[in-house]
Order: sequence, then C-alpha cells, then structure tokens
Amino acid sequence: MKNQTKISEYNFEASEFNWEITPGKTIKAWGFNKQLPGPVLRANVGDTLVVRLTNNLKEATAIHWHGIRLPAAMDGTDAMQKPVKPGESFEYRFIVPDAGTFWYHSHTNETIQMEKGMYGALIVDDNNDPVVDGERIFLIDDMKLNDKNEFTKPSWFLSKAIERHDGRQGNTLLINGKENPVVNVNGGQTERWRFINSSSARYFVLHLGGKEFKIIASDGGLLEHPITVREALITPGERIDIVLDFKEGETFPIESLAYSRMTMLVRPKQETFATVKVGVSKPTKAFIPETLRSIEVLAQQDAAVTRKIKFSVDPRIRDQKDFRINDGVHVNDKPVMVGELQVWEVSNTSRMDHPFHLHGFFFQVLEENGKPPAYRAWKDTVNLKPQSTVKIAWMPDNRPGTWMYHCHIIEHHAAGMMAHFDVIDGSKPYEQKPSTHTHHH
Repeated sequence: MKNQTKISEYNFEASEFNWEITPGKTIKAWGFNKQLPGPVLRANVGDTLVVRLTNNLKEATAIHWHGIRLPAAMDGTDAMQKPVKPGESFEYRFIVPDAGTFWYHSHTNETIQMEKGMYGALIVDDNNDPVVDGERIFLIDDMKLNDKNEFTKPSWFLSKAIERHDGRQGNTLLINGKENPVVNVNGGQTERWRFINSSSARYFVLHLGGKEFKIIASDGGLLEHPITVREALITPGERIDIVLDFKEGETFPIESLAYSRMTMLVRPKQETFATVKVGVSKPTKAFIPETLRSIEVLAQQDAAVTRKIKFSVDPRIRDQKDFRINDGVHVNDKPVMVGELQVWEVSNTSRMDHPFHLHGFFFQVLEENGKPPAYRAWKDTVNLKPQSTVKIAWMPDNRPGTWMYHCHIIEHHAAGMMAHFDVIDGSKPYEQKPSTHTHHH
C-alpha cells in the first residue's frame, strides 16, 4: 500500500481587523486571516502540517500548537523560537501524530494577543473515529469590553493586581467569535461537538439545559468508553468532545453553570453562550461503539514520585511575583531523560483553582488527593483545585529540547506561574542553558 500521508499547507497572516461580534457591535480584533477565531486547520493522523505565518501586527508574535506532540523547535514558545517580528515570516512544519481536538494560540504577550483573538482550532482526523451525522467545533471565549466596544485595561494599581489575581474574565461571551449565536441542527441526528476553552481565565461548566450527552474524547483524543453526563467542566486550555442526539422541535441553551474558582471579584453565575434549535428530522447513520479505543496504563496509582511541583500564590496583593511555581517565578526546572517514566506530584497550595498545562506531551492522571480519576484519559491540561495534589505520569519520547509547564490562566502564567525544563537524550552531552525567558508587563 502506498504511503497515504500528505502535506496540509496553510498561509497565515496575523493582523488587526474589524470583527463584528453581533450585528452593530464591532471590535478591533487581532487574529489570523482576518477571522475570529482563526481558520480551522484540518489534517489526518500522520500528515505533515505546514503553516506559513506572516506577521502584520505592530508587535512580535509566535504560535503555540496546544496538545500537538511536535519537535521542540516548532512548539512556538520563546524558549525555542525567536518571536516573529512585524513584517517577518516563519514556517511551522510538523507531523500531527495523534487524532483529536487541538488548538493553536499566540504564545507571545498572551494576555493581550489571546484576549484580542489570536487563536483557532486544529482538528486531526483518523479512520477509527466514530461515525456521526455531523460535527461542530465550539471555541469558548470571552472579552472584557467597555461601552464603546474597546478592550479595557485596568488602570490603577489595585485593579491591575486584582485582574492579575483573578485572571481576565470578560463581560462579552463568545462562541466561535460571535455573541449568542443560534445553532441550527436536524432532529434524529447524532453529532460530535468539539469544545475548546480558549478563554483567558473562564472556567466553563458545559450544560445543555439538562440534556444528557456523552463525553467521547478529552485533550489527547478518544476515551476508552463514552461517559454519559449532564455537565462537564472545561478549564482554560482543555478540550472535550461530546456526542448528542436531537429531537425535532426542541430548543436548548449551550450554557455554563456557575463555578467558583475562588476569585476576589469575579462572581460565579450561570450564563448562556448560544441557543440550539432543532429542525426537521433526518435519518441517521451514526454509530458510537461502546469501546472507542484502549489506553495503555503508564503507571500504577502508587508509582514512586520522580518530581514534586508546587503552585502557590502570595496572599498579599502585590505588583509582581505573587504567582509562583516551586517558590520561584518563570523557573528553570531540572531536565528529564528520554525514555525515563515521569511521575509528577503537582500540588496547589493556594486557595484558588489553576489549570496545569504541560507542553508537547500527554500525561495520565493517576490520582487526585489520593483518589483515582473516574476514567483513564490522555491529558495535557488538568485542573488543580485549591489545596489539592494531583499525581500524573508521562513518558518523554525522543524529542529533545526545552519545554514548559504553566498555569493556563493567562494572567497567572504571565505573572510567573511557569517553568522550563529540558528533555535530553542520555547518549549525548548536556549543558543546562541559562534562562533567557523574558516577559512583557
């Protein structure tokens, strides 16, 4: 059989443009190809993805491919790539080895660039995907706008510190760059809906007016079996895929239930993002098997811990350095060796939630506060509840270079809750690099 892999090529222009969120409400967005979100990138497992980025913004930028197991040089962070200056271009080229729902976003001056729209979906398909009648992608976001539809910036010290502490949670709720859209579907159908939480800080508890749905995939692709639920938490950076059935004539919201992530000013409340209207029935061809795939167990729950990581927050409201990893900010952590199983104990000593994100690798959650998770899944982002400890396992394959892990509340990452570490090939000499990481404030 001849090799079926192919190259999927895209040209991206990063620029500022007018974007209509809802009729009569236009913002100055930043994004890719004058779309918000950016174009949906699509490829099959094993394809080579080529994205040529030309930067027409007034500041440097770079793209991180969230969840993709790619070479370190293509990860889009300033640890491995000089950000692309205005007027310059850069070609990202990598193989997409895993099926699933992934996304891309700016990894430069993220608190501004992601807030203004620098993100989009990256979907990798596979022949083993369940058969459905239709598929939709939903990127969840919010923006903090004033009454002139301009992005607000906190001006005085205390409001700045509080926004950094809480994370920037907006008053304009967006699904796929639109405010309160209507989603039209046919009755009698079973669809796959892929949800990506692309917001800076919002915790989204997916709820469809009480309707049952099945979770079939998480960050790293399909689960072993569908999980039937009526709600599901999606933290910033996380993805879930669900399947659901529609009855002719029904209407229901895509909403988020209230979730308290223990912020100072942001009050949790139930909010509606979109409305689903179900039209005339059509015949279905969908088939969702009871076994979606098998996931090999990386480590047992009692596996010996190889590294301890601590997220902490200084309870005093300070101007800087209050969001820490391992008691430092933007720290350099010890290297890991290719092929040596990593069992990390990640503890959150603070009184607020933090989504922990590992670049470039999938992990399995072994336990949270001593209890195993409800089901096995490949993850790249996991929520750390206040005063909790999560144990994860992952395997560094042969992709040496500098990687990072951080809190995916963008303001916390910018404030210091981030670390670099090197993956090294044990057969070659290694020299720890000094930290070159800088951050704009």
